Amino acid sequence: MKKNYVLDTNILLHDPYAIFRFDDNNVIIPIYVIEEVDQFKREGSERGRNARHVVRLLDDLREQGGSLSKGVAIKSGGTLTVAVPSQRPELPSAIDKAAMDNAILQTAFDVREADGGRPTVFVTMDTNLRIRADALGMVAETYENQRVEPQRVETGVTDVEVSADEIDTFFQEGRLPAPPHLVPPEKGEPRDRERERNKDAAPYLSANLCVLLRDRANASHTALGRYDAAKKEIVALRTPREGVIGVRPRNKEQSHALDILLDENIRLVTLVGKAGTGKTLLALAAGLKRTVEDGVYTRMLVSRPVMPLGRDIGFLPGDVDEKLNPWMQPIFDNLEFLFSSGTRKGPRAYAELLDSGQLQVEPLTYIRGRSLPQQYIIVDEAQNLTPHEVKTIITRSGDGTKIVLTGDPGQIDNPYVDSASNGLSVAADRFRGEKVAAHIVLTRGERSELAELAANSLTRLAAASHSAMRMRALPRVSLFGDAHDGAGVDARTAGDHAPDGTPAP
Repeated sequence: MKKNYVLDTNILLHDPYAIFRFDDNNVIIPIYVIEEVDQFKREGSERGRNARHVVRLLDDLREQGGSLSKGVAIKSGGTLTVAVPSQRPELPSAIDKAAMDNAILQTAFDVREADGGRPTVFVTMDTNLRIRADALGMVAETYENQRVEPQRVETGVTDVEVSADEIDTFFQEGRLPAPPHLVPPEKGEPRDRERERNKDAAPYLSANLCVLLRDRANASHTALGRYDAAKKEIVALRTPREGVIGVRPRNKEQSHALDILLDENIRLVTLVGKAGTGKTLLALAAGLKRTVEDGVYTRMLVSRPVMPLGRDIGFLPGDVDEKLNPWMQPIFDNLEFLFSSGTRKGPRAYAELLDSGQLQVEPLTYIRGRSLPQQYIIVDEAQNLTPHEVKTIITRSGDGTKIVLTGDPGQIDNPYVDSASNGLSVAADRFRGEKVAAHIVLTRGERSELAELAANSLTRLAAASHSAMRMRALPRVSLFGDAHDGAGVDARTAGDHAPDGTPAP
């Protein structure tokens, strides 16, 4: 049976094409949503771009399909309707009916009453509004498009058991044929359906995955390599023993990270890890070596999302560089550390690279429309970017350019994304298995003993608190309007929004 899906404003501002994502069901947009969208169309941010795009899409549908008030056919097979609510007081007197959120919710109740035989679902990314809807008896869901299942994002490291002789051969020759049962089928080759249905089967090796070869007879006899998908071989890491710019890897994840950071054939690297794991430092060290010492790239460009793409950098006095310096200080701190601990001329030597143009630190604000060939680009704190912003950055890469995205999905400051919908996680998932991309999760903190203790202890505390909250929520009615066993409750609580329907801290 077809359903009625009533969309909140934040859905359209997040994804203008959301109206086509509900298959052959009926999509209803309250008239108040159109009014709210109009308030954002003049913004220069991604939200403003999406608002303008929504307006154009609705106008095109109106011209092609007739009256939006009666419903127009859309390419997904369903219909799109702009609904005007009645004046019947469906909401309790305690609810402020003048608030825009509640007016939109009122429309959902009107749709349900007018079409009583058809299930009606209210879709919003506003957690508080979902709770209110559920409390009033309305089925409420969040919008799941462009979200990544946590288990789909690999750590970037896997163990493979082999014989002692094979490990010895690997050390001698620097390569080893991958076990046939771990090599994924090529496109067009028949798939082993029985193996894919077996949950206990070892996962296939993906391109550029870090592989720890372990002697099946002696667990301490190991070797570290990387899966070369083109040759179907496990190849030795090419991390220099002396390190890079004075930085030496301290664990297997860092060794793999340096290997993929130094490989010019890998065009996209996603580095994920908690605070203190060395993400930014390793990326900067590798970038300096390949740009300044090896001359593979003409320039190293470093940036961080200090604000949404397209927004003016303003509010701070001075020119662009003076405005940017406070936001880029973490980058400068890492550069000072590299130059003070390495073999270069001193803690301020990076100023010479800035003057020469080999090193450039700039905002992401003005990247749209550019073409960046033969450059080593580092985007720090990429977990605060939306998937669209990451797409914008990656599509700027010209011939010979390498892009490194670093960040921690557990430390998100952008209220418009969460751990499953941020650009860093989505990029790692979408490029999984591509020969030009690599991904690694750094798990061990190396900044200091105190930093590692704080990161682990506070993370466990937060997890325990979250688990306790989930247990308390088990007996309650789910956000979907029926009895719920508690599974997945926590996955649908991200995305708090302001009273105007837009996300808010």
